[in-house]
Amino acid sequence: QVQLVESGGGLVQPEGSLRLSCAASGTSVRFNTMGWYRQAPGNQRELVATITSGGSINYADSVKGRFTISRDNAKNTVYLQMNSLKPEDTAVYYCNAYVVITRRRYWGQGTQVTVSS
Repeated sequence: QVQLVESGGGLVQPEGSLRLSCAASGTSVRFNTMGWYRQAPGNQRELVATITSGGSINYADSVKGRFTISRDNAKNTVYLQMNSLKPEDTAVYYCNAYVVITRRRYWGQGTQVTVSS
């Protein structure tokens, strides 16, 4: 059974930094796309960043210049380095992985990020 497990969330002050990790287990599938989504209370879940197996990256406009996504294919892990955090970044962050050939999408359980003084 495929599992995506996030870690690295927590409480941080404005302008601080966090690094999120998401490790996939239970599969030898090569994920075409891995990424991060977030959902704040009362809001829709929104895309934060994605990265393909070939290294193509997309960011939401709200995080460009502050967040960096990367992946280690050998470890089946995707990372999100978050710098210059703002209170509006507060949300539950979810890892996502997609296999296009089977049209299967996998989700992690989420990790809470709270930006507050």
